[in-house]
Amino acid sequence: MPQGTQVIHGVEYVYEYDSKRIAEKNYNTHKRHYIGKMVDGIFVPTKNYQLQQALERATSISPGPVSSVLHTRNFFGATYLFDAIGEKLGITGDLCVCFPDLWKQILSIAYFLILEDRNSISRFPRWAVHHAHPYGNSIPSQRSSELFACIDEDARRRFFLKQANRRLETEYLAYDITSISSYSRLLSQVRYGRNKDHDPLPQINLAMLYGDTSRLPVYYRTLPGNIADVTTIRTLLTDIDLLKLDKVKLVLDRGFYSEENINALYHHHYKFLIAVPKHLRLIQDVLDDVRMSMRTRACYSSRYRINTYSRTIEWSYHHRKPRSGDLDEGSRRLYLHLFFNDQRAVDDKAAFNTLLDTLEAELYSGKLDPEHEKLYRKYFEYAATPVRGMQVTPIQSSIDEAEKNYGYFALISNDIKDPLEALRIYRSKDLIEKAFGNLKERLNLRRTSVSSEENLEGKLFVQFIALMYLSYIDKMMDEQNLYKDYTLHELLDELDVIECFGHPGRRLQIAEITKKQTELFTKLDVPVPLGV
Repeated sequence: MPQGTQVIHGVEYVYEYDSKRIAEKNYNTHKRHYIGKMVDGIFVPTKNYQLQQALERATSISPGPVSSVLHTRNFFGATYLFDAIGEKLGITGDLCVCFPDLWKQILSIAYFLILEDRNSISRFPRWAVHHAHPYGNSIPSQRSSELFACIDEDARRRFFLKQANRRLETEYLAYDITSISSYSRLLSQVRYGRNKDHDPLPQINLAMLYGDTSRLPVYYRTLPGNIADVTTIRTLLTDIDLLKLDKVKLVLDRGFYSEENINALYHHHYKFLIAVPKHLRLIQDVLDDVRMSMRTRACYSSRYRINTYSRTIEWSYHHRKPRSGDLDEGSRRLYLHLFFNDQRAVDDKAAFNTLLDTLEAELYSGKLDPEHEKLYRKYFEYAATPVRGMQVTPIQSSIDEAEKNYGYFALISNDIKDPLEALRIYRSKDLIEKAFGNLKERLNLRRTSVSSEENLEGKLFVQFIALMYLSYIDKMMDEQNLYKDYTLHELLDELDVIECFGHPGRRLQIAEITKKQTELFTKLDVPVPLGV
């Protein structure tokens, strides 16, 4: 459609216009539609114009005459929501730059994975017939495998880099690992390891970075299935360097704690918050001083229902320089945060007594478990006599030693001084566990059967893209208190039933939108689609 500009009160507006000849009156009519304005030489579109462009991209139907007769009727509301989220988060633009020939297919499969949770990708053609989506065409199962194989490492890293640069520098990044079982043993990283889902299959480990403020995934990578959490920090630090993040702040679980890892984080000048095992000497020395005093009312937080204590301690830093071999030593300031949860103490003690009951029963029955041999000797004195049979006596001092630390846990940080702020940020790490749950359950990644490295990496990337949309929706539902009325699935179903109609030579027509649906779009912070 022709465009022009008009200056009104010093502002240069941009418009599209229709010109029509009125033959009987022998003159032309012109109708203008203002679509934006020019600011410092840059076109700034109106929200309605942006929305119309997004609608046309979503359904691949251009305004104006078409070369063939085509009438369409598709479900539109949920995929429109994803289009709007993709524009808002920069996902669509970044994919378009990094995957210029594949981005529409990637988005369409990601949309399918979200809406058709737990269904095989082989059902995509059936879904595509009834839904508006970016690609606009069917993707048979064989074509999806070819698509996955074309998603190369370089383009993925460029996408991660673009998305990482959109994150706030003040944001803490949670890092964690989950295991993915695999039916295929042809993949180089498939190994038997400590399967976190207790699945007897070999596995691949998936590591992920997740923003605690944006609540969005930032980056992922695959690791061999038999690698321990604590040994992955070196790989993580290398990946962060490649992502070119200026100010890195990491949240880590206790499985990643080691002196070597803490020294590496100090060496890279990264801020960190990490849970640490209670048995460490640096924790016990402080805990022995304050174990009972921190359980007083003065140390209690009513908001978090927990007792807290903090102290600044010194970390004995050392790092061997790789080139010269010289040892760099010194002390670094470290904030130690201790917490006591009385309910957790009760639960820990109940679980411990259940274990003691099991050990005692095994000793009396004579059916000993070889894996419990150390526990028998630690907590019981026992001996069998011809007359009295097996005699078992608890070692109370060992039991008291174990129980004294129940309900306590510790965090250390080189950045956060306030214990409650440290606790808030650390608890946000639970978001990554929820993300892993979404990947495995909703996005069908609990077990994988792909037989090539390229297909695995490509499929993981598309599922990662889908996870970004799920994470945004989850965040907005939580902030807007929508979970009291909807599950995530119910919310998407409520929007998915909105239809759109395509007619030759005419703009896209959107069916009626209910008040409830309008409120949902508003609460999810995306524009309400408007019929044309």
